[in-house]
Amino acid sequence: MASDSKSGETVIIKKYANRRLYNTSTSSYITLDHLAQMVKENIDFKVMDAKTGADLTHAILTQIIMDEEAAGEQILPTNFLRQLISMYGNSMQAFLPGYLEASMDHFRDNQAKMRKAIEESIGVNPLAQLAQRNMEMFKAAAAAFVPGAAAGGPGKDDSKPVEEAGELDTLREQMAEMQRKLDQLSK
Repeated sequence: MASDSKSGETVIIKKYANRRLYNTSTSSYITLDHLAQMVKENIDFKVMDAKTGADLTHAILTQIIMDEEAAGEQILPTNFLRQLISMYGNSMQAFLPGYLEASMDHFRDNQAKMRKAIEESIGVNPLAQLAQRNMEMFKAAAAAFVPGAAAGGPGKDDSKPVEEAGELDTLREQMAEMQRKLDQLSK
């Protein structure tokens, strides 16, 4: 998907009357899932009605959100949705899009800062270092009893390092939480 957008160009997606979406950059039909993935990969696109040329991007993005919410990936609380609906026709309606956009930007900035702070604190945390050494010893012991376990062994896929990285991140989060609890107990 990353090759869809050459040098930051906006990818044009045409929507036909039969509801099919056509990516003009790759000359292929795509789905809403593809568009959601493009959003996650920061690929800029514009959805246009193939017949009239009308910009349908907003409606398509809203449809992707509705599909995600219906699939059980609900991140929008019911009370927030009620408040959002009540803003339509309100005198403050014009200010809300800018406010929500700025709030989301601020949220993402804080999320990145928090992630960096946690990663930096784990690097100097003796409990996290101990956990990492214990994990290395466990892997060495597993390799001694199960030949090929440390190297992935025959028939193992290449996703193992990614899974281990995710497990390591989980352990780091747990260690950070334990450190916070220890700090609270010591006060």
